[in-house]
Amino acid sequence: MASSTVTSPQPERPPQPNLVFRELRGQRSPAEFAAAVRRAAREIGERVSCDARYIGRVESGEIRCPNYAYERVFLHMFPGRTLTDLGFAPRSSVRGRRTRADGETHGAPGPYETPNQLITHDNYEESDVLRRAFMTGGGATVAAASLGPLGLAPQAVAVPRPVRRPGASDAGALEEAVRRIRLLDDRHGADGLYRRAAAPLRAAYALLDAGATRQATADRLYSGAGELAISVGWLAHDSGRFDDARSHYAEALATARTNGDPGLEAHAFCNTAFLARDTGRPREAVRAAQAAQRAARPLGSARLMSLLALREAGGWAGLADRAGCAQALARAQALYARGPSDADPEWMTFYGEAELAGLEAQCWSALGDWPRAARYARRAAELQDPHFTRNIALYTAELADDLARGGRPDEAAAAGMRVLDLLDEVQSSRVQRMLGGTARVLLPHRRASGVSAFLERHAALARPA
Repeated sequence: MASSTVTSPQPERPPQPNLVFRELRGQRSPAEFAAAVRRAAREIGERVSCDARYIGRVESGEIRCPNYAYERVFLHMFPGRTLTDLGFAPRSSVRGRRTRADGETHGAPGPYETPNQLITHDNYEESDVLRRAFMTGGGATVAAASLGPLGLAPQAVAVPRPVRRPGASDAGALEEAVRRIRLLDDRHGADGLYRRAAAPLRAAYALLDAGATRQATADRLYSGAGELAISVGWLAHDSGRFDDARSHYAEALATARTNGDPGLEAHAFCNTAFLARDTGRPREAVRAAQAAQRAARPLGSARLMSLLALREAGGWAGLADRAGCAQALARAQALYARGPSDADPEWMTFYGEAELAGLEAQCWSALGDWPRAARYARRAAELQDPHFTRNIALYTAELADDLARGGRPDEAAAAGMRVLDLLDEVQSSRVQRMLGGTARVLLPHRRASGVSAFLERHAALARPA
């Protein structure tokens, strides 16, 4: 990867922090407040990809005025107030301004910039075109077609070399692509998204090769490209393309080490540990999780260290080391109890009590403790935020399998039916593989209540149309 630093021009005037919005957040962490924003959006029929990073950008003043979707959500959350009451600039003062970052003046769209695709206003917000695609479309097909923050058509197969050096707008578009993929995966699962996400990833590394004009922008591009590689790797991982996933995670790790980014390194090792566990390499899972913890320790995020302890616990469970697993689980729970902090990475917005319980369920399942595994899986499904549709399906599939293997076929069939109800919206090979295993376990119990109906419906789903 090419060096991306040259002498920078005169610095821009720094943005003014939005202290009003920070006060409204109160004692909630950015991730918790972002979850409240998403809940408020659902109440009024909006859909926004709000996360901790977005809240930070608002509070820092980087987002001077939100787009119309966020405006409606914020005014719903704080009735009787105007945007200026919430600390934002009047829309008339920012509307239509073009980004002039890194000394660039944007004119005609370049190879990564097309109207309504690459975000070019100062707040880098998602365009109304993308928002309408989410509001009017349905399922993973429309979702995949919305992967356009880098200005690439869904059918793109090659990425031309940029004709200009990338700037802050490109870094912003790259960061938005990562958020978009994560949001779509949370709702729809990986199967319909993986191949569409490869084009933005190729574009990201083309931007790195082109070289940025400022070190700060170069750092954002490296971090964004690495996070995008991990996101695409996860889509491959969840859809059963394990060799592809391993390659993408390795690419992210190389990017992290090239740029000296311990947060990205910890994330890459975290996902590598998860992949190793899923592909029958538990000792590698333990070592990768421990490497992730070494990288993450200076970052000061107890929640991140909690998740990495869970990754280690999964490896110990795969090795049938009950004591090692229990110790790692206890460490994960103690770290989680310390609460969220501003040091928590943006990508960890999925990690709450539901995920903690779900990962613990998987550990007990690997150790053959079916009653305990079922208890934690049930808790995970009950606690999960409705935004994470894919995880609800995953936890419920875990519950069905644990109940089946624990000798409770009727309850297993009922849980399996709930998963089948979600498969019109969620496309995840992982979930489908788990249901297939549950169906095989339930075959000898056809006469139990509900089992025959589940098996028939599952078999119909598996048949080609």
